[in-house]
Amino acid sequence: IYLFLIFYPFLNSKKTYEYKYEGLVRVGRELPDLIESALKLRCTFKIIGESPQTFVLQISNVDVEDFNGLPRKSVFSPSQKLTKRLSAEFSQPVVFEFSKGQITDIRTAPGVSNTVVNIVRGILGFLQVTVKTTQRFYELVELGIHGVCQSSYTVEEDNNAKELKVTQMVDITNCQQPAALYRGMALAPEDKFSKQRGESVVSTVKHTYTVKSTADGGLITKAFAQERQYFSPFNVKGGNSRMLALYLLKVSDTTDKIVTGQVQSRGNLMYRTEKVFNPIPVVMINLNEPVPKILDLIKRLAQANIYQVDSSSSTEVLNLIQLLRVATRDNLDQLWKQVLGNDEHRRGFLDLVVEVTDERILKFLETRFKAADITANEAGQALVVAFNHLSAEPVSVALAQEFLSIPLSKSQPLLWNTVVLAYGSLVYRYCVYTDPCPVTVVQPLLDMATSGLSKNSEEDMILALKALGNAAHPSSIKTLLKFLPGYTSGAEKLPTRVQSAAVLAFRLLASRDPHNVQDIVLNLFVQRTLPAEIRMLACMVLLETKPSIALISVISEVLLEETDLQVASFSYSLLKGIAKSRTPDNQHLSTACNIAMKILNPKLGHLSYRYSKNMHFDWFHDDFLFGTSADIYMLKNESLIPTKLMLKGKIHFIGRILQFLELGVHADGIKELFAGKIPQLKKDLGITDFATIMKILSDWQNLPKDRPLLTAYARVFGQEAFLMDVSGDSIQSIIKSFSASAGKESMVWQKIQDVQKGTSWHWTKPHLVYEARFIQPACLGLPVEISKYYSIVNAVTMKAEINPPPKEHLGELLSSDISLHTDGFAGVTKDHFVFHGINTDLFQCGVELKSKIISALPWAFDLKINIKEHKYEMNLTPSKTVTELFSVNSDVFAVLRNIEDPSLFKITPMMPETADSQQGLPLARILPTSRNDQVKFRQCADAKIYGTAVCIEAEAKRAHYLHEYPLYYFLGRTRFSYQLEPAKGAKPIEKIQIQVTAGRKHPPGVSEIMNFTHRVFKNLDATPEPVVTVKALGLSLPAKLLGYEGVAFNLPTAQRDNIEMIVSEVGEEANWKICANVKVDKSHSSAKAHLRWGAECQTYDVSMRVSAACQPESKPSIHTKINWGALPSVFIMIEYVPGISYIMGFYQKYEKNQERQAAVTVVASSPETFDMRVKIPERTIYKKAIPSPVDLVGFEAVNFTMSI
Repeated sequence: IYLFLIFYPFLNSKKTYEYKYEGLVRVGRELPDLIESALKLRCTFKIIGESPQTFVLQISNVDVEDFNGLPRKSVFSPSQKLTKRLSAEFSQPVVFEFSKGQITDIRTAPGVSNTVVNIVRGILGFLQVTVKTTQRFYELVELGIHGVCQSSYTVEEDNNAKELKVTQMVDITNCQQPAALYRGMALAPEDKFSKQRGESVVSTVKHTYTVKSTADGGLITKAFAQERQYFSPFNVKGGNSRMLALYLLKVSDTTDKIVTGQVQSRGNLMYRTEKVFNPIPVVMINLNEPVPKILDLIKRLAQANIYQVDSSSSTEVLNLIQLLRVATRDNLDQLWKQVLGNDEHRRGFLDLVVEVTDERILKFLETRFKAADITANEAGQALVVAFNHLSAEPVSVALAQEFLSIPLSKSQPLLWNTVVLAYGSLVYRYCVYTDPCPVTVVQPLLDMATSGLSKNSEEDMILALKALGNAAHPSSIKTLLKFLPGYTSGAEKLPTRVQSAAVLAFRLLASRDPHNVQDIVLNLFVQRTLPAEIRMLACMVLLETKPSIALISVISEVLLEETDLQVASFSYSLLKGIAKSRTPDNQHLSTACNIAMKILNPKLGHLSYRYSKNMHFDWFHDDFLFGTSADIYMLKNESLIPTKLMLKGKIHFIGRILQFLELGVHADGIKELFAGKIPQLKKDLGITDFATIMKILSDWQNLPKDRPLLTAYARVFGQEAFLMDVSGDSIQSIIKSFSASAGKESMVWQKIQDVQKGTSWHWTKPHLVYEARFIQPACLGLPVEISKYYSIVNAVTMKAEINPPPKEHLGELLSSDISLHTDGFAGVTKDHFVFHGINTDLFQCGVELKSKIISALPWAFDLKINIKEHKYEMNLTPSKTVTELFSVNSDVFAVLRNIEDPSLFKITPMMPETADSQQGLPLARILPTSRNDQVKFRQCADAKIYGTAVCIEAEAKRAHYLHEYPLYYFLGRTRFSYQLEPAKGAKPIEKIQIQVTAGRKHPPGVSEIMNFTHRVFKNLDATPEPVVTVKALGLSLPAKLLGYEGVAFNLPTAQRDNIEMIVSEVGEEANWKICANVKVDKSHSSAKAHLRWGAECQTYDVSMRVSAACQPESKPSIHTKINWGALPSVFIMIEYVPGISYIMGFYQKYEKNQERQAAVTVVASSPETFDMRVKIPERTIYKKAIPSPVDLVGFEAVNFTMSI
């Protein structure tokens, strides 16, 4: 039996308590040479009793100061307008209930903002402390501003002063009911094993109280709180702090009661976020009257990116989103009417209005769908983004269901697929935060699957199953089993595509209900009567459940007895990939798979890539808490043509896993199309087989129309977002549109007509790729936010003219001279923001990482084409000014903003500007190595013949030594650009001309080259015919032509193919040439090659010989020799061979081998392995039994020797 006394702070309802309060928040790196931002709030307040449990808080003498500078060097500045704004709201009395040391209800006047109420919560939080006088240490679960969290108390007693010193540590990382809020992370599940290796966010909260014993009870005379939060984009090494202090000034008898007026409940002490409006942290603009501001920004974004990427306008995408989020439902309709008639403005509005992430956007889109005043393409793009960025609330899910029954949704197959898949994704995100998740939200998809099954509609079944896979609702398992053989009678008769879709629908369920999923897919995997594809997919899903070592043992036992080599090869490669994995999520599974490898390797380690395979690649860095992984899945079924091909990429970061992109193709239709027509399809394919394949595909009129030849899909962030079937009809339509007989009914014809008229086309697409936010309350009552934003603006502008246009059919273009002029621009701007600090609708104080990547490609050229005579000519105008093709700019800023005084916004680089820099350093030294090291670099490569130079510029400055803070080393100023410039010192070039002539007997202007080739081919009776002639010339009239000319010849005979290529510099005194010759001897299966270059091709040379032979008593082999004469030093790579071979596990021995020669011999030691021996002048390198990436079975009949 434990006896203890609980001692609560006490407020006498007949007394007035007056306190002095000061709160301070600092955001920065806490280093003396780096800029910080800070905010300080001071006030006094009185607590006046109304009844034994009801008290009034009256705040006065409010003072706000801010700081943006170097610690201990800069000073705080008064923020007068913000002080005035807060004083007005704080002056209104706050009523709260206080009993047994607990604050149970807070009430304010209706007009008090949520920001101010949360600051009040921070103040009142000082009054809530639980003291056990008979225990020195104890733990309690209490409700506070951070939520319902565990507190650890220590108590020290000062008998002389009759005071208790109480220290409270709050664990805010494991709260039972946290006030912290995550947004945008539902599709990036947490990885608990990554969190064990480190955290990107670490927070500590400490309160210290001085409680004085009085006749009424405990009275808090002093209180001090310190909260520290450490944040890094990687593993933590520094952060910010918040400090609060509370001092009792005096206690007096209450003389006057305060008139509170009408008040409303604002809840308890737990921090409250506003669901309707959370300001974007890197944006602070006046949000009054949003409609004209939205229209103005839409017009500016469209106009600013016509012939350039406007870097300043791209950052306004977030401004536009912020304004749209405060627009009312009526505002959205009003805006639509104003942009409806302008394609550019209409598209820009639809691209960004989808970032209104509540029911307003659903009601707006529902109106558009029902009115059918948007196209199917617009509807699909808008809906997929809106559903995936929507705040997953019950009302939003209910409204989203309506789109499943609107006629426009079913007007086109691709749009219908988008609607259904996007709804499944919304259900998944809703269920992430709702437990248990009601079955009503997934019921429409369950009904859709059941209906498709009853109608035996393959397309309907697959679509519903994929949507159920997106939703991953546990209640869908029963429905999914109806499509799986062994669970439902008749399911084995369903098409393999349908069964595959049902198996893959368990992928996301694997993490929500791993045990049930394991039982189901393991049962499928062990059934040898099922199609190989179903068993392979079942094994893939089984491993995604992260099975135990016991289950891995079961898989191993099955594979030891497996007779289907497709299943065996694929499953083995899955286990092998995981065995090598280094990502945290696989740390236990990889151990089990390593054991399985030792068991399975003797039997299955030799299987080649003619069988189904998985290739897995990954890496992970503990210090950075960052890694990537990629998988390639290739499933076959008794055919060289894969039935399914999938590529998947994941990003591991800050304790989460994001499946960024997955692409897949299902090719059952193609396989069935070729089945029976190409007997070798199960073995090796030859040239004649490829010809047969092309003949089948070219006979498009007889392609099957009742089933798809290919099905393509894409998954973004783990959710299937795109699904499209490619049928015979689709291929037929495309081929007819481009055929020579196509006339005015063809879409291609219409486009050509538009171009002939001098078409001008401009397209701009702004897009918010992701928005991820973590909001955690501080003990001040202010929200500490960590946010990441990534936005893109794409822009394309094109003008074109074509002459002459066809009159009757497209075939006319094949027999006429065509001239095309076009100029335009294509570019993309990518803005990435990371914010850490305090973010409210009134003020912001924090650190921002801003990164901007710009890619730009302007063009202007004339094109002349004569297809009949195989003549092509392009004339380009060289750049007269500096043209930036690619640039990266990144920096970290300490920021201060307040809505009351935009003129005082402070955005200061965290690293102060200095005059010191190092210039002219080599490329390897672009990045600094020490504190405050600043490097500038510039290097150009001139092509004076063409009047153009390519330049690279780089600048970098770092705040920390690389060895001191390897994680923060990347958080400094960085700039890199790649640009075209006019070449310095070059003659002005009017245009660059590129000519290509194919099959011309006497190319003009190549007398020098032809004289040289008569020497090369002196055994020939006539001038050889060029296969192709290419000229690249810089024209500067009236000066003579400069540039390069290349000619390629093919001189075949019955026994030999002979290919010659000559590249020559054009000019009176030019003699630089490249000469290349390849001879293939058909009768002896050999080939020779010779490459020479320099003055008259005489300066440098490399020779090559290739020969093949077969000896029955010897093993198949490849022999390679490289012989060289004089070579530029940059080409001598032999010195790197020993080091590279050592890394790859080769053995070495010193031998005196032939000078200026490297010989490589590869011998097929078995159908699955080969031996390799490399001889270079000073040593011999060798390794045996190297696993072959391809099956060597078909290689036994040939002995292949190649000499270079």
